[in-house]
Amino acid sequence: MARSTVHLHNAMPHILLITISWLLLVATALAERPNIVFIFSDDHACQAIGAYGSKINQTPNIDRIAREGALFVNSFCANSICGPSRACILTGKHSHKNGFYSNGLGPFDGSQFTFPQELQKAGYQTALIGKWHLISEPTGFTHWDILPGQGSYYNPDFINKQGKRRIEGYCTTITTDLALDWLKRRDADQPFLLMCQYKAPHRTWAPDLKHVNRYADRDIPEPETLFDDWQNRSATLAGNAMSIDRHFYYAYDLKVHQPVPFASDREKELKDNEYRRMTPAQQKAWDAAFKPRNDAFLANPPTGKDLVRWKYQRYIKNYLRCIDSVDENVGRLLDHLAENGLTENTIVIYSSDQGFYLGEHGWYDKRWMFEESLKMPFIIRWPGRIQPGTRCEKLIQNIDYVPTFLEVAGVDVPSDVQGRSLTPLFAEPDSDAWRKSIYYHYYEHGGEHQVPRHEGVRTERYKLINFYSNDGFDLYDLKKDPQEMRDVADDEEYATALTSLKGELQRLREQYDLPELSATVSP
Repeated sequence: MARSTVHLHNAMPHILLITISWLLLVATALAERPNIVFIFSDDHACQAIGAYGSKINQTPNIDRIAREGALFVNSFCANSICGPSRACILTGKHSHKNGFYSNGLGPFDGSQFTFPQELQKAGYQTALIGKWHLISEPTGFTHWDILPGQGSYYNPDFINKQGKRRIEGYCTTITTDLALDWLKRRDADQPFLLMCQYKAPHRTWAPDLKHVNRYADRDIPEPETLFDDWQNRSATLAGNAMSIDRHFYYAYDLKVHQPVPFASDREKELKDNEYRRMTPAQQKAWDAAFKPRNDAFLANPPTGKDLVRWKYQRYIKNYLRCIDSVDENVGRLLDHLAENGLTENTIVIYSSDQGFYLGEHGWYDKRWMFEESLKMPFIIRWPGRIQPGTRCEKLIQNIDYVPTFLEVAGVDVPSDVQGRSLTPLFAEPDSDAWRKSIYYHYYEHGGEHQVPRHEGVRTERYKLINFYSNDGFDLYDLKKDPQEMRDVADDEEYATALTSLKGELQRLREQYDLPELSATVSP
């Protein structure tokens, strides 16, 4: 036998031992990297979450995440509309960089950088279950099972790589069922990312049948600005088409399926497709709850402000019923992690794509850069790394999720990602080294809700909104006017603040490499 062959033969046990040791080290490193469970809802306003001080409902399971982790008080979206917010979360970039400006200007380019693709390359199993709403097929996921478009509350269709199928039941529960099924089938030797994304509580606010009688015995408190007349601010506000008073449809939004003699022709034409999608048994259960209430309404319909109040109560109760299902299913996910020994090494996040108007300013929907739709919940639990009960008031944004996820997974953050990792705030929530302002830009113009294009800057005290397609700047002093009822841009007292904020807005535009506004009018 040749000497080199003998040496190689004698070395084989050592090579094998080194190889096994290296593989064990790799496996250990993978196991030590935290799992990530990202629970995401649609249009869940902070003011309807207990941990954020809700006066209208309770969310014990979502609150549990905050109690055992951290609540970020000033969490904001970059573009308050469903698809664009999701694109910001996937890429860590503002809309003008990820290319997804509005729901009607898709599809999302899944070939660009996204954090699930990077985690997948780094050895993570990745799954997306529920609402996608980006038109294109998901990329970067080991497994996906998504709702087509907005999806349906009752007996929804789901799409995966094998095709489309209809699943009977309630969408929020089914989404959780599919997520839990994937968790049970995954490879236990690999870290994982699970994005569990609910349709609820998106319009048309169709609750689980087991919840249709909740809140029926009491009125939900009204917001102070329910009868806002949109004076003392930009003239564009009065042109909105999202008021509870004038822009709710009796069947579609208010669940009055009986003929309404005083409804407009448009209201009579617009059907509640969720109701029509139910099975006969489901419709029977629904009618048993709602028909007596509707009959009472039609027998003696209120008028004026009393009609607005009736519409608000019908809207908010169904909205909260949808949230009740979300909260229950968050509890199911948390219980599964605990029962399977996954709590300690799993980051759990609860968030929503933007906020929502729950009657504030007389509105529903989102889009405007006012606090109720600009703010989005961000609650995170990471045992051993985040002190339970942490409360952070620093300004964070949905572009910050990507660098956070990559950093905790030990993956390099690309230089063109525009967000910042939140990990320094986990250890030091009051850090002075954090940003002092955030940039916002909404690109749609007019359309269904008649909200114009606008951009703006939000600091700890002030908000400057530039309605550049219409009538210029609004300035709000959030300390003195937290409900944003008075524009002070023309007040001499605020001249210095206005100049400073205009400079900060320009600085952020340069930082984020925005094109000239004239070029962004038609993205």
